[in-house]
Amino acid sequence: MPAAAAAPLISSVQKLVLYETRARYFLVGSNPAETKYRVLKIDRTEPKDLVIIDDKHVYTQQEVRELLGRLDLGNRTKIGQKGSSGLSRAVSAFGIVGFIRFLEGYYIVLITKRRKMADIGGHAIYKIEDTNMIYIPNDSVRVTHPDEARYLRIFQNVDLSSNFYFSYSYDLSHSLQYNLTVLRMPLEILKTETTQTRQESFDIFEDEGLSTQGGSGVFGICSKPYEKYVWNGKLLEAVKNTVHHDWLLYIIHGFCGQSKLLIYGRPIYVTLIARRSSKFAGTRFLKRGSNSEGDVANEVETEQILYDASVMSFSAGSYSSYVQVRGSVPLYWSQDISTMMPKPPITLDQADPFAHIAALHFDQMLQRFGSPIIILNLVKEREKRKHERILSEELVAAVTYLNQFLPPEHAIIYIPWDMAKYTKSKLCNVLDRLNVIAESVVKKTGFFVNRPDSYCNVLRPDEKWNELGGCVVSTGRLQTGVLRTNCVDCLDRTNTAQFMVGKCALAYQLYSLGLIDKPNLQFDTDAVRLFEELYEDHGDTLSLQYGGSQLVHRVKTYRKIAPWTQHSKDIMQTLSRYYSNAFSDADRQESINLFLGVFKPVEGKPHLWELPTDFYLHHKNTLSLSQTRRSYTYWWTTGVLKHLPLPFDEVTCAENRRKLTVKKFHKYEEEIDIHNEFFRPYELSSFDETFCLAMTNSTRDFMPKNVGIDPSPFTVRKPDETGKSVLGNKSNREETVLQRKTAASAPPPPSEEAVSSSSEDDSGTDKEDEGAVSQRSTPVKVTDAGDNTKITENVVQSTKDVYGVNLSDVPSEDDITIYARFVQLGQSQHKQDKSSQQFCSKHQLDRVINLIPISSFSQDNIYEVQPPRADRKSIEIFHAHIQAGKGNMQPLGKDDFLMYREYIRNRYL
Repeated sequence: MPAAAAAPLISSVQKLVLYETRARYFLVGSNPAETKYRVLKIDRTEPKDLVIIDDKHVYTQQEVRELLGRLDLGNRTKIGQKGSSGLSRAVSAFGIVGFIRFLEGYYIVLITKRRKMADIGGHAIYKIEDTNMIYIPNDSVRVTHPDEARYLRIFQNVDLSSNFYFSYSYDLSHSLQYNLTVLRMPLEILKTETTQTRQESFDIFEDEGLSTQGGSGVFGICSKPYEKYVWNGKLLEAVKNTVHHDWLLYIIHGFCGQSKLLIYGRPIYVTLIARRSSKFAGTRFLKRGSNSEGDVANEVETEQILYDASVMSFSAGSYSSYVQVRGSVPLYWSQDISTMMPKPPITLDQADPFAHIAALHFDQMLQRFGSPIIILNLVKEREKRKHERILSEELVAAVTYLNQFLPPEHAIIYIPWDMAKYTKSKLCNVLDRLNVIAESVVKKTGFFVNRPDSYCNVLRPDEKWNELGGCVVSTGRLQTGVLRTNCVDCLDRTNTAQFMVGKCALAYQLYSLGLIDKPNLQFDTDAVRLFEELYEDHGDTLSLQYGGSQLVHRVKTYRKIAPWTQHSKDIMQTLSRYYSNAFSDADRQESINLFLGVFKPVEGKPHLWELPTDFYLHHKNTLSLSQTRRSYTYWWTTGVLKHLPLPFDEVTCAENRRKLTVKKFHKYEEEIDIHNEFFRPYELSSFDETFCLAMTNSTRDFMPKNVGIDPSPFTVRKPDETGKSVLGNKSNREETVLQRKTAASAPPPPSEEAVSSSSEDDSGTDKEDEGAVSQRSTPVKVTDAGDNTKITENVVQSTKDVYGVNLSDVPSEDDITIYARFVQLGQSQHKQDKSSQQFCSKHQLDRVINLIPISSFSQDNIYEVQPPRADRKSIEIFHAHIQAGKGNMQPLGKDDFLMYREYIRNRYL
């Protein structure tokens, strides 16, 4: 990492152990290497108050052992007694979710199990798998309350093991564009912020020794999370001002998925992150429209991130992202579910002639995303009975009113499109129309990429690339503005529309990284199938959270290629959604209100289950009048318009700088060394976990078994050629992967009868793992006969079919010499046979490697190895490769440009 660079701060509290005495809880947190420790002391003698002491001191392992030993000795019932321990280990954990109190004392919620879900530039994203809720006060001071158990049960109805995510080093509440923009702040500003942070810091040992070690420091940056997408903000509110920030672990709710796109062996990670808003959160029919502060129901920010996994540094790697939003129509509206109708009537609850609620909502979007704000409204326009059209008419009026006061170049763009009407028409193709809309949207907003335009884009220019919007800066491109998609529920139609926009943006992202020659992707390619599966998992997860069932209409439904069995599944999902909305949504809504701190139990006031409605909890203006009234004409926040089209949150100004914590470290300190955090050389690592080998892979899971000449993930496949047709559905995918791994290591089948007696699911077990070539040259072909018996036949494929080239009959003399060297080296590794060495020409082996036996016993295979000598040009090439990996690219000379032009001319022209 170059000197005076910036890097994200890595939390030094990733492993926790809770120790218990009768009067105290001691929470000991450490970094993964267990070299730095912090200790929290939690008082258990207070029945209703939370007393936590953090000395802000960093302990060594020896100091912590001595501290725990003294605590154990001092808390024994009798001095010098050895039989009983005064300090007991209660639980091990990976983070603190927060602290919660109902009617008795406080509870602490700890993450006890986690699972790695994705990796962004070496920064791991984890999913919560299990939690533990521990009551803090001891039994001697506990004041019992009869309703405490019911509140505890309601709180635990929020399943923290279902789609809650966190990271120790990456801010999940912000977009990749924000996180990387913060890292590229000018050095003068970082130095100023470092000085201010040092003056306000509690820890007097933080910057010790930096001045004596020279100026090779690195600025560690930690930004304040975006509160809208943080789900445990209220749970951490009681301690965030008293403990060190490394104890604070912010979690998001939504979806996180990652797949690997292999382009001729080059790993490209495609990540999809959905952040569900914690403001006005709830279930389908109980949360519609907006609250009094402009927060809408079912608001989800979806970000697709693309990066080259061969270089994981934020400063040297290639990263790209695109963000879009879904959310309910920003009006005061609701649906009454007491009528037990499948489609309850839509009612407008309050008149809003000056679009006050819509103004608050779009003001938030201008601050976070910049301009233009594009609204894609998918609700029905033509109906026999006015239903969904009520929302369209009110939204058009609100947008028209707000646009009167905005500059024309930053006006809100409104795109109405009746998707349901087009779906019923046999003459119209829904996805073709959506593709046209997606192209126009991406051209207006642009996308984020952290590197300048590739030279290949200059050699092979595309007309669409020159029309691309956004903001072009010296370090790449920035997305300005965002697409906001909505239907009534923001589930099925919205997910398909977002997929089409994401597919269009994915083509531009791949083109910007120099991976495809034109910013265009076709359906039925491995890359689009992989992306479609990610979006379907994303849509199913969000639909379960809000609507109570999986998606009813999918991309295949709108392409009209869904199998006939899909119709019965759609009916079942519709019934499941109706049952959830009618019978279980009310309990889920109470749990969400309690978890997010919208309702706080108070002694002597009505309980949560006694409230007839939660309307007053979410609309604060009904409980107290606001002292300040916003302007009806200048409806945006001061300073936002001045920086448009850039988002105000990403502008370098004093207000935004106050949200940052900047500290200076040595360049090899663990707090900013992502290489050490990712590879963890101090512990035994598993390749499967470190390099995500079990991740969905375009080559293994989508590429046809017999690829032939073209293994590109951008080649259009026939439906019966894809790997998914072999793997089957998701339910038996894991079993099939296990069978494939077993078959890869097993010997060939002993007889034809043994193969014919196997189950039908074994027909897909010959699929090659990670594109590796199977050692069996006679693959088994299985066909179905009329009597349902399987006939097997051995088919020997030619080298032209398997490898795409014709191998010559007789190898050349140089090839035979190289092969002889390889064989001789293998023999020397296992056994030293002096008689065989006499027949080998020693001058040939000396050029490869020189093995000198150093043992006195002839049977030993212990050698002194002398590596081959490398010439000067090879050493220069190797040094240049190392510098390129660190981000120090050598300038290209005239001969390099001429050679590259010649290559492009011969390859493409």
